[in-house]
Amino acid sequence: MRPLPRLHAITDRAVLELEDLGVRAAALASTGSVVALHARDRTATGEKLTATVRRFLSLARPPEAAVFVNGRPDIAAALGAQGVQLGAGDLLPGDARLVAGSWSGWIGSSVHSTEEARAALEAGADFLIVGPIYSTTSHPDRPAAGPGLVTEVASLGRPVIAIGGVTPERSQQLREAGAYGIAAITAAWHVRDPAAAALALLAPWLEAA
Repeated sequence: MRPLPRLHAITDRAVLELEDLGVRAAALASTGSVVALHARDRTATGEKLTATVRRFLSLARPPEAAVFVNGRPDIAAALGAQGVQLGAGDLLPGDARLVAGSWSGWIGSSVHSTEEARAALEAGADFLIVGPIYSTTSHPDRPAAGPGLVTEVASLGRPVIAIGGVTPERSQQLREAGAYGIAAITAAWHVRDPAAAALALLAPWLEAA
């Protein structure tokens, strides 16, 4: 299994409809194996999501960025993606592993509390995306948990990826709180220069390498 990427560039429908999506995805992928492009669209058909995953996989090579598929371990396994991300209503991690068969990629779970994190790890998650840590327009109904949640969940012993209101200015605080890495939509995709944005988001981890 490849090392878990530090920056997870999450998509949603608005991102996937960008006219220059391919250019932006390629720019993010140019950062290399520390970046994962997440194919995520809860409204997409299996056929459409498969097409997105294929496109991301082609753009992720040769820089060897990773591609993760949200909610569909079958598609991740069939296309050779590097990971799958599971949310509420998706299969449990252990069941997703059964669906994926001999595929050996990363399986992550999205959680919002320490209790949910424990349950996800007991169910077989390899890593956790935790948030929202700061206020975010993508989930206005959820209060910001603060970096303290990162510290609490990181104490459980598995990699924690912080999400929600993540910016380059907040990356250092998240690393100090115990985050293995970060996930972002706006700060990764809706920026003038995605490659430069990725490096800025990753700076605390790259400088410590």
